[in-house]
Amino acid sequence: MTVLYEDNHLIIVNKQAGEIVQGDKTGDAPLSDIVKDWLKEKHNKPGNVYLGVVHRLDRPVSGVVLFAKTSKALPRLNKMFAGHDNVSKTYWAIVQNRPQTPQGTLTHWLTRNEKNNTARAYDREVPAAKKAVLDYKLIASGDRYHLLEIHLHTGRHHQIRCQLAKIGCPIKGDLKYGAPRSNPDGSISLHARNLTLEHPVSHENISVTAPVPNDTLWQALSRGATE
Repeated sequence: MTVLYEDNHLIIVNKQAGEIVQGDKTGDAPLSDIVKDWLKEKHNKPGNVYLGVVHRLDRPVSGVVLFAKTSKALPRLNKMFAGHDNVSKTYWAIVQNRPQTPQGTLTHWLTRNEKNNTARAYDREVPAAKKAVLDYKLIASGDRYHLLEIHLHTGRHHQIRCQLAKIGCPIKGDLKYGAPRSNPDGSISLHARNLTLEHPVSHENISVTAPVPNDTLWQALSRGATE
């Protein structure tokens, strides 16, 4: 775990692929517990440490994750994230197929299958579907793979994974959404690159960028990126 930012009310870390943000049925230690232990040791705190989960990343995804350190900050952050107010999230994704156009806006309607934990994208509104909107831009290309930058307008389950697959550009390693093979470490090549937000207490602007995974392909494409 790498801490990217910390103050009295917030802590922002760079999640590694494979870590879970909150506890689940696997029983694996969640990132929230790891951060609590880190805070307890760093600040020499006796007893329990307060930590509120504001948002999540899928287990195979890496990048920026924000936690609230105080009960004052948590409800304000929850409200900001729910309404997408004064919060901007940027993702990077590696895909094998180049999009037909180098940049654009994708609008789909997504339904969720709870049984197999997937989403499905439709070009028109269907019953029980939620509207999903994102912007993408091609920012680097290699011999076989391409790096896309994505900005979300909505926050739907598996939104980026599902929408990119819908246009024929499944994320590298994402078997659930049509990638031909898995990544050796079980990750998918999706990275929460940047989080910009208004501080919930001081109201200052904060922008935090997470370095990409220490992987040959990630490093090569990120060096050629035009942000």
